[in-house]
Amino acid sequence: MMAKRRTGPRPVALYTANGAAQDCITTRFSPRMGGMNSVTFRNDTLTRERMQQIIAAHPRAAVFESCVFDGGDFSRLDMDGFQFNQCSLAGTSWLAASLEESRWHKCRGAQADLSSALLSDSHFSHCDLNNSHWRRATLSSVRFEDCKLTGAHLQEVSGWALEFRHCLMVSADLRGLSFRKAQLDGMDFSDAELSGCDFRDAVFNGGSLRNAQTRLTRFDGADLRGTDISGLNVMDSKHFKKAVISQQQAAAALAAFGLIVA
Repeated sequence: MMAKRRTGPRPVALYTANGAAQDCITTRFSPRMGGMNSVTFRNDTLTRERMQQIIAAHPRAAVFESCVFDGGDFSRLDMDGFQFNQCSLAGTSWLAASLEESRWHKCRGAQADLSSALLSDSHFSHCDLNNSHWRRATLSSVRFEDCKLTGAHLQEVSGWALEFRHCLMVSADLRGLSFRKAQLDGMDFSDAELSGCDFRDAVFNGGSLRNAQTRLTRFDGADLRGTDISGLNVMDSKHFKKAVISQQQAAAALAAFGLIVA
């Protein structure tokens, strides 16, 4: 009789900064990692050289918890499938790195540079990524949930099915990004650069577009009733054709033109 594949808890080596093995912890069989056991690095300080060693020994199977990457250069490395939990990433460079199917949870990455990085099918949750750079990154099927992206630069990113939920994008540069038919829950685009963005048929639930820059931005068919549109010229019929706003929003828009709704 053929033995059944083991799917229960398995030992996973835990390493400290000096590379010495600690007591084993357990994890479950992970189909996402191709059935491999993951290796967890905790409270470690990561340099480029050390990351290269980890990549060679544990491809697609490394998990980093409470590690420090600050100021490190990890550009052009292959880190597909890696997981980063509660890590510090301030000022790091991931330029043109391959990080597909990676997971990032509660990480702090102010001014991190992910320009031209390959990030398809990755997930960012509860991360602080203020003033980060994503120019020309590939973001197909990437999800951002409850993330802070204030002042972030996402010009010329590529990919489809990009999803944002409950994110702060105040003063972010999102020029040319497509949100067509997106469900935008709790998104704060206040003072953001949205010129050339596509919000056609998008639905806004909460959040704000207050004082956003919207030159040549398309809102055709968008449902704007659930968001703050203060400062937007919704009277521009060319870009707001068939967009839906509330009576209160309509009155405020007319008042901006000196008209009084009796």
